[in-house]
Order: sequence, then structure tokens, then C-alpha cells
Amino acid sequence: MARAVDTHEIEERGGTSYPAPFHAAVAGRFSRRLGDAFSLTQFGVNLVRLAPGAASSLRHAHSAEDEFVMVLEGTPTLITNDGEQPMTPGMVVGFPCDTGDAHCLVNRTEVDAVFLVVGTKARDSDVCAYPDVDLHLAPGRDGRRRFLRKDGTAW
Repeated sequence: MARAVDTHEIEERGGTSYPAPFHAAVAGRFSRRLGDAFSLTQFGVNLVRLAPGAASSLRHAHSAEDEFVMVLEGTPTLITNDGEQPMTPGMVVGFPCDTGDAHCLVNRTEVDAVFLVVGTKARDSDVCAYPDVDLHLAPGRDGRRRFLRKDGTAW
């Protein structure tokens, strides 16, 4: 039976799986994998904290995973194909899969920004495009996702 927990009981992790040339963009991003703490398999739930100057990710778009974001603290800047928009606590945004709308959040303030991210888990079929850099994420024949250059060569 599930029990309710305080989010601070769930380990906060930093770091990234991006190839080394892209680590700096997300330095200062920390997350608590709330969904994993309850063994949720169909969707992910992450509580993300961005230190000043940090980005949530490189700007990206998913082919098979929807994403939803709700700002809880701070004022991160949302960057999409349409430009930039400041977000404040209580604001939400959703990204349906397969639209090509590449997105990320950047904290350009002097205080931390905190937001909740909910997204489907379609790792066996999802392809993630990064239009601003030479990066692409796709599942291999073995089902494991790998970062590739846009020409298909491995990082």
C-alpha cells in the first residue's frame, strides 16, 4: 500500500545524461523523481529546482511523450519555437508530443525556480530532437535510448 511522503524525503539529484559538451547548460538543475518513488510506470513526475542561470534542459521536442509543467516558485523563462515568455507561480504549460514545439525553461533571476514536470514514458519509441545543437536522442535496436549527432553518429 502506498504511503504519502514529504517531497524532501525523496533524494534530490543533479547532473545530466547529456554528452559532455552540453553539461554546462543544465549545471544547477536538480530534480526529485517523485513518480519513481512510487514505481509509476506510465508517466513521470519530477519536482525540478533551477538555480540562478540554469536551464531545465536543452531546447527539445518529443515525438511520443507529452509534457506538462506547473511553476511553483520563482519566475523562470519559457523558451519555445514562438519565443520567450516569463512564467510565475501557478502558471502551467503543456507540450503535446509530435508537434515539433521545442521547449525548455531557463532561470534568469537571482533566486531558485521550482516547477513540477509530468510526462508520459514512451522511451521505447520516443525520439527527441534538439534543434539548437548537434544532438538527437533515439532508441536503439536494443531499446536503450542513445544520444547521437544529427548525422546519426554516436556521441
